[in-house]
Amino acid sequence: MLKALIINLLIFVHPVHVTITTINQAQDSDTMNVFFRMYYDDFQRDYKLYYPDYNPGEESDTTGFPREMLIRYFNDRVRINVDNRLLPGRIAGYSVDSYEIRINLTYESFKNPRKIRISNRILTTLYDDQANMVYLNIGKYQNAISLTPGKDEESIIIK
Repeated sequence: MLKALIINLLIFVHPVHVTITTINQAQDSDTMNVFFRMYYDDFQRDYKLYYPDYNPGEESDTTGFPREMLIRYFNDRVRINVDNRLLPGRIAGYSVDSYEIRINLTYESFKNPRKIRISNRILTTLYDDQANMVYLNIGKYQNAISLTPGKDEESIIIK
């Protein structure tokens, strides 16, 4: 009984290291819409590794993340290959509050892609228990994958 109580308390004390990426592409569309979110303090740590001169400002201040620097960071950390072609993303919008950062991106893809390779290396050098969840909604195909420091890339065949 005491052991179960201690384990449950440790779960509440230990921080969760997770990001969520949702990739949507309608049937017969050539545009992928990607929504990404993560805890803001984790983002600041990883962003500082990418841009060592970065100095965090106010907790909800977005001026410290110019669009061109943010997209360079994201395109490096999260790579989406469709039918063996690396797709560069463009920021459609982003917001920050004291708890999380949310980024909306668009990618020019192919109509009805057959193969997608996704790599997500956000926070993988900071946390051994990092989980980068990716939810795919491509036409009628749906799947969810978990990418980790030991397995930060996965290829998917769309059927």
